[in-house]
Amino acid sequence: MASAISQKLEEKLVCSICLELFRVPVTLPCGHNFCKRCISDHWHKQEQEPPGAKKGYTCPECRRGFEQRPELEKNVTLYSVVELARDGEARVSGTEGSEVAHGELCPQHGRPLELYCEDERRCICCVCTVRQCQQHRRVLFEEERFKNVLHRRTLVTPFTVCRLSQLFPAQDSSEGLKSVILSKFALLRKALEDFQWQTVARIEQEQAAALGHVEEDWSFLKDRLDVLGQHRERAQGLLACPDHRTFLQVPCLRCVPPCTLSVRTETWSTPSPWGMLLLEDLPSSVAPKAPDPAGQGNPSAHRVTLKDHRNLTFDPKTANKYLELSKGNRKAKHGPSAICGWQEQGPRFEPWQVMCTQGYGHGHHYWEVKISSHSVILGVTYHGLPWERQQGHKFNIGLDGGSWGLQVREDCYLAWHKGQAKKIQEQLYKNLGVSLDYGKGLLSFYGLGEKIQLIHSFHNVFTQPLIPVFWLCEGRAMTLRAGKPQASAIAKLQPGAVAV
Repeated sequence: MASAISQKLEEKLVCSICLELFRVPVTLPCGHNFCKRCISDHWHKQEQEPPGAKKGYTCPECRRGFEQRPELEKNVTLYSVVELARDGEARVSGTEGSEVAHGELCPQHGRPLELYCEDERRCICCVCTVRQCQQHRRVLFEEERFKNVLHRRTLVTPFTVCRLSQLFPAQDSSEGLKSVILSKFALLRKALEDFQWQTVARIEQEQAAALGHVEEDWSFLKDRLDVLGQHRERAQGLLACPDHRTFLQVPCLRCVPPCTLSVRTETWSTPSPWGMLLLEDLPSSVAPKAPDPAGQGNPSAHRVTLKDHRNLTFDPKTANKYLELSKGNRKAKHGPSAICGWQEQGPRFEPWQVMCTQGYGHGHHYWEVKISSHSVILGVTYHGLPWERQQGHKFNIGLDGGSWGLQVREDCYLAWHKGQAKKIQEQLYKNLGVSLDYGKGLLSFYGLGEKIQLIHSFHNVFTQPLIPVFWLCEGRAMTLRAGKPQASAIAKLQPGAVAV
């Protein structure tokens, strides 16, 4: 049972309009307290009086009148006392099932947190309102929460849009990478299929040639066996003859022709250039290094022989109008005098280029070129190299996927393929050698001096015959060397080498 003092105290905390404990108490200029909603409803009814009645605002307790509607401000102290009374009433009646959580109490005074201080930006209790935060701006929890919700909504929307906008470049990047990978593997599958078809066709061709050689050798041996049988019969008859003079006068067994048959062994090799294809675009830090120039420890090294050396000739039908060819089509010179005797004879190169008459497929091929100076290009190409000049370039060798070229500059070399140039710092040579191992997909360029120096090697899967092609700048001359290769008596060329 509540004490008498408690009952009197609660009577002072009751609104005289609704007869209940104050809810958001406000104080009028006359000093009386009411619920904010109750006094607002009371004055609203006074405003609705008929036109003839007296206008004004009065206090329900003392009937004091006010000409203007007073501004209602919350009585914070009274509000705190009312809340304490409510808590005490709840504890006495037993309606409160559990104690206030520890996080809902003021850490300084142990009282329930009831208001929010905007100046200190923290929740406060009734004691804090009287001591520390008496002059601060204090609001209800609902008002502060409503303001925070509005502020966060204005922040969340731009942040979300920004995050979503960042996802689209990542998606585009991943789609582009996926497209490149799929394209790369599609090309690799096609190259594998083409290589499989070419290898099987080559083996069948070599098998047919080998069987033809075996039949020829078998026929030759049968004929040889018949001849030897006849000589054997004659020898046996002479051995049975008792007359020495007759034996010596017979033109004898010394006339038996010797056997000139050399047994041929056929071998089939299936080169696997796919590892080289995958390493084509890798940096030099992960690509294999070039072996030693002498070819030690490299069983695939080839010595250039007369069999491998090719005597090339320029094709006058492809030469640019400014290129003058020699009588045997082995020398080309760039000069204005060439255009005097030039006549239109079908398509020709618009750049200062010329192709060779010869084209090479399977096997190993080697040729040598002598240049007068720098600013020339040596290369090979498939059929179908464009006749027109490529935009931004004076040449079109090595600008597509079907041609490869080595540009000799004044201070370095540039290796061209697919429109990309790789710079190579190496001594400049006027005598250059080109080695083409078609089956292994290897094209190498060498400098020919006192020693053979590998300049650069291209690795690729060749699918068509390759034709040598050249480009000459103004005033330059180029000669296709014929006869015995200069490199054969000096060192071994390394068709398996990789430019460093």
